[in-house]
Amino acid sequence: MTTIKRAAIIGGGVIGAGWIARLIENGVVVSVFDPAPDAKEKIDAVLVNSRYAYKKLSNLTGPKEGRVIFCESVAEACHLAELIVESVPERLATKQVVYAEIENYADINAIIASSTSGILPSDLQAFMSNPERFLVAHPFNPVYLLPLVEIVGGSKTSSTVIQKAEAIYQSIGMHPLIVKKEIEAFIADRLLESLWREALWLVKDGIATTQDIDDAVRFGFGLRYAQMGIFDTYRVAGGEAGMRHFIEQFGPCLKWPWSKLTDVPELDDELVDKIASQSDEQSGHMSIREMERIRDDNLIEILQGLKRNNWGAGQTLANYESRFLNAANDPG
Repeated sequence: MTTIKRAAIIGGGVIGAGWIARLIENGVVVSVFDPAPDAKEKIDAVLVNSRYAYKKLSNLTGPKEGRVIFCESVAEACHLAELIVESVPERLATKQVVYAEIENYADINAIIASSTSGILPSDLQAFMSNPERFLVAHPFNPVYLLPLVEIVGGSKTSSTVIQKAEAIYQSIGMHPLIVKKEIEAFIADRLLESLWREALWLVKDGIATTQDIDDAVRFGFGLRYAQMGIFDTYRVAGGEAGMRHFIEQFGPCLKWPWSKLTDVPELDDELVDKIASQSDEQSGHMSIREMERIRDDNLIEILQGLKRNNWGAGQTLANYESRFLNAANDPG
């Protein structure tokens, strides 16, 4: 299995910090560059939570934690890095400027990966000197616990680089999903946006509060989706006749005006205030760090339950743990 010893993170926000956490927990030395004056403080706060989570996630002893090196420049961060992860704000021009600087200092064999949640990789790599080693590797928050990473190549990305990246992400306990065709927002975020769009309408029209909507997800279909996804959930709903019967029975409903997925409510001050105030009422009594800890505890229990059933994301965790067991039993 392909492994790496050193990585660079350019941009230490929520996603960048999550990457740092996952990488160091797998023994990778991580060099970080983020010009924000409070970057180290924010990253350290994420690492407190990630270390707590990893101690609970598995009883197995993984590799010794990798070091985090805070750097003063992109050049310093990229030195010796085998994987360079860009996690800067979602602005095409900003990212392209960063890639130009990365390419000045990166090893020719280093993979450059963007954490973008929706920009096309072909657009991102358009002005690169070596675009064949660039790809999108889009993770999900918290990166140190959720195994999914969408890997998307651009028109100039080498298939060999995609295969190498797939092996690298598997080696750090992730489930790489290769997106077969380039498309904005990839797969998961397109699905999430559809749900988010409908949720905004339900709040705007006074049909539901933010808590009502969250309860509909977490007490209902969210539990099914967490372990079976969409299509297998509906296959089961079709009974013994399966998916074909489900579509025959419920397909006509798609023509009914049940949703507003093609329309977007205007996020004016009134709607933003309505959503923000409801959200504050719902969970404003907790700090974000407290909510992250609760989220992580719940995710760990779900992952461990799925592992016991050898199912879904639990299989990824089991495969990840078996790597450590095999390494421990290998006298070489």
